[in-house]
Amino acid sequence: MTVLHNIRHAALGMFIALALTLPCCPAHAQDRAELVVAGGCFWCVEADFESLPGVIEAVSGFTGGLVANPSYKQVTGGNTGHYEAVRIIYDPSKVSQDALLRAFFRSVDPTDTGGQFCDRGDSYRTAVFAGDAKTEAAAKRAIKTASADLGQTIATPVLPLTDFYPAEEYHQDFYKSDALIFTRFGPRKKSTAYKLYRESCGRDQRVRELWGDQAPFAGS
Repeated sequence: MTVLHNIRHAALGMFIALALTLPCCPAHAQDRAELVVAGGCFWCVEADFESLPGVIEAVSGFTGGLVANPSYKQVTGGNTGHYEAVRIIYDPSKVSQDALLRAFFRSVDPTDTGGQFCDRGDSYRTAVFAGDAKTEAAAKRAIKTASADLGQTIATPVLPLTDFYPAEEYHQDFYKSDALIFTRFGPRKKSTAYKLYRESCGRDQRVRELWGDQAPFAGS
């Protein structure tokens, strides 16, 4: 019995020592937050925000509509109510929600009610989706500031955040993929096709016209 008692006592001590070295809660719970926005083509929004320090990941998808698990074809075809949107996952200790919202408004044409750039239709409109009162208030502040800076009325609404549905895998990280696809110019890497699309759509040109040196992604 004494030997068994000593073994149990030693084992208990080992478990206590191990427990003291473990974190009391998941580390990622405190250093991740999310913001969902719609800014026209989700390839472009994803590419823009994944370039920002503090952003962990951006996911292309759909939200704002009534159809569950919609396909890209359904959404762009209309009648789903969904927007092409992006879920931005970020570390709030490295980048603030206010900074992300400021960058968002200066990466789109928030005065356009019919789509964005060459992409027309309801699914390409801009919006900020707020899942709580804090995000709603931050988005409204960002709209007020953007309107003052631009000297124009901002058409981008703040909408309630509903279910977010990731787009098909084909669309994720499109801007940096080396996978080959067939285009009207022949076989091209996705990343090359993305650059050709972005340039031909006039996104950066229009953003520079509106925002000048405030545009965080358009370059020169």
